[in-house]
Amino acid sequence: MVQEAYLRAFRFGESFRGADPRAWLLAIVRNTCFTWLQQNRKPSLELPEDMPDLNSASANPEELLLANVDAEMLRHAVEELPIEFREAIVLRELEGFSYKEISSITSVPIGTVMSRLARARTRLQKALQGGAA
Repeated sequence: MVQEAYLRAFRFGESFRGADPRAWLLAIVRNTCFTWLQQNRKPSLELPEDMPDLNSASANPEELLLANVDAEMLRHAVEELPIEFREAIVLRELEGFSYKEISSITSVPIGTVMSRLARARTRLQKALQGGAA
């Protein structure tokens, strides 16, 4: 996917008219991946597993178990979000993109980005509160 995205970026480099090449390139990668997913399989987003630091002095088995349970609950809640909400929350909270950059990457208005983030956060909060009850 990366090679195909870079080929597309190289091929259409003259069309770059923005201030942020990172967002432009990520938009190409995103579109390349979505094209491949539409042609080959159903879309699904897997979050990377974050392993706790086992060498930490404060890491005891109970804390590690609770951290793993919390991470698994969050991962499951994010995976249950609709793709538009999942994409927005991952780009903002995991990748650290600004609203403007997310708008550019996803080709939607900035208001839509803000709305998707708010709805994703609300759904995540409800899902995590429901899981804790």
